Amino acid sequence: MQHLLIIDDDPDICLLLKKFFTKKGFKASTAPDGESAVAALKKDKIDVALCDFRLPDYTGIEILQKIRIISPGTRVIIITGYSDVNIAVDALKKGASDYVTKPLYPDEILLTVRDALAKEVQATTGDKKTEGADRGATAQSPAPAKHAFVEGQSQQSQTVARHIALIAPTDMSVIILGETGTGKEYVARAIHQKSKRSDGPFVAVDCGALPKDLAGSELFGHVKGAFTGALRDKDGCFVLANGGTLFLDEIGNLSYDNQIKMLRVIQERIVKKVGGNKGIPVDVRLVVATNENMQMAAREGDFREDLYHRLNEFKIELSPLRDRPDDITLFARHFLALANQQLDKNIRDFDTASLQHLRMHYWHGNLRELNNVVKRAVLLCQGDMIEEACLPPEIMGAGVGQEEGRVEVSFNGAMPSSLKEVAEQAEKEAIITVLRRTNNNKSKTAEILQVDRKTLYNKLKAYDIQV
Repeated sequence: MQHLLIIDDDPDICLLLKKFFTKKGFKASTAPDGESAVAALKKDKIDVALCDFRLPDYTGIEILQKIRIISPGTRVIIITGYSDVNIAVDALKKGASDYVTKPLYPDEILLTVRDALAKEVQATTGDKKTEGADRGATAQSPAPAKHAFVEGQSQQSQTVARHIALIAPTDMSVIILGETGTGKEYVARAIHQKSKRSDGPFVAVDCGALPKDLAGSELFGHVKGAFTGALRDKDGCFVLANGGTLFLDEIGNLSYDNQIKMLRVIQERIVKKVGGNKGIPVDVRLVVATNENMQMAAREGDFREDLYHRLNEFKIELSPLRDRPDDITLFARHFLALANQQLDKNIRDFDTASLQHLRMHYWHGNLRELNNVVKRAVLLCQGDMIEEACLPPEIMGAGVGQEEGRVEVSFNGAMPSSLKEVAEQAEKEAIITVLRRTNNNKSKTAEILQVDRKTLYNKLKAYDIQV
């Protein structure tokens, strides 16, 4: 029986969800705060933790980080208000499996929990299995239909599709750049499926979700007795991906030591397990992804420059969904078809008004956010068409009240030389605006702009912003 831990300071929500999941065949426990949750995680094996973002003693991010250390195999789903979707996106960057938004609908949460557990099964099945202690960070299996790459209609998407077709047949390493939720893993899978290695394994690793003390073991493997808890030999992801493709998401989160080891593996095509001396030959194609400026990180010494150049044999950039509105309708209908299948419904389409609201929304969480919105709309829809009433209030308000916080880009009467210059100037003025509003509080500024402090410091230096 799978064990679900509900972490929420609202006793009514805890009672409701506990009864619901118990009826659905789960073992359900509750915790009113972060300390109680930590104690429960140390005591029992928890398969999924359903955690409210705002707790009396900790934030959801803080609890998430504790869970990643105490129980790396536990899937974490964050509960948040829809207006806090930016927070949820940040939680996904730090290793959360998914998020659900209030008001809560038990059927929606059940579907999200089952999806999280399905990812766990993917991570532990196949010809080469991963250890249960690390199953939360890797996924190895043939891509199911829901992971199929959908080619967008916009010019940016068509360019990406051409690049995939061009690079896939080669063995060149690829860097995929893009914000969280833009579909970097889907692109990596598409490259693998169209390559000569398509019959081999595709192994995906979220480097941002790897506990620092286990990252080396996850990537390179370990021998029995290499460290406390190493009860048996374990193959790392390079060995598991032998003959296929290894996808490393959030590559910039790797420690300097692991960057050195990875560079050696790429150069020598030989892996040495943690605590071992024997070299294991590997034949792996590397595809990596990040939402940071790796080139700048390499210049600043935050990422090894020689490793960056090894990885940067080809680069694919994914635009945010808000920059390619022509794709929104296409992807919304794709997610509608998936939700129909998952929820056993037969919704035909969106009405004109609901589609218009979807096209006007900013989409901080990109495709992932759109997928969640569509899934919830399908769940709420009582007819055969999704109408405005099925959409969250924030989507309904798209385009209204968004002038606040919008940055006016100034070139002092001169014409900009390129779109890149426009983007850089807008980014610079946005940073300056938020710094002023936070009284030069860099931590708060980074939080509002949804970047980590390292990225913010790099931007301040690049744009010569004095604080």
